Formats: sequence, structure tokens, C-alpha cells
Amino acid sequence: MTQDTPAIDPVLAGYRASIDNIDAALIHILAERFRITKAVGAYKAEHDLPASDPGREERQIVRLRKLAEDAHLDPDFGEKFIRFVIDEVIRHHQQAKAG
Repeated sequence: MTQDTPAIDPVLAGYRASIDNIDAALIHILAERFRITKAVGAYKAEHDLPASDPGREERQIVRLRKLAEDAHLDPDFGEKFIRFVIDEVIRHHQQAKAG
């Protein structure tokens, strides 16, 4: 191996392959989630319902923080992640209502 080409660490390569697989699964799961929330947005627009449901959103955050704790994931990180997703869904619902 040259100085410019580091040796491939098989253990690190294995970890990275697993991370790549998990990232791919996350993308597919998010795509499916947004496919469903798009249908929800269309339904809400058709029935003149509000784009957001703050009560449900807060219940979801409480539920997902507990799931994060049970999974030994920082619940603050879990909440930030799901709030980001919820905010994006609401934006889509607002666009559906306007559109």
C-alpha cells in the first residue's frame, strides 16, 4: 500500500457496510411514511381539516421519547428527529391545502 492508499480495515469496512444498509432502510422507511402522510394531507385538504393536529403531535412526541429511552437512544435526539419529520409533514399538508 502507498501512503495515499490506506489499508482497508476489514472490521471498519464491516461496520460501514452495516451502517450503509441501515441508512438505506431508513430512507425507504421515510419514503413510505411520507407516501402515507401525503395521502393524509390530501384527505385533510379534501375535507377542509387543519394541516396540523398539535394534540396528536405532542402525544406522538411523548410516545416516541419513551420508545427512544427503551431503545437506549437519547430521547432529546429522538424528539429532534421526529419534530423535523412532523414539521416537514405539516409543510406538505399546508401545500396540499393551498394547492
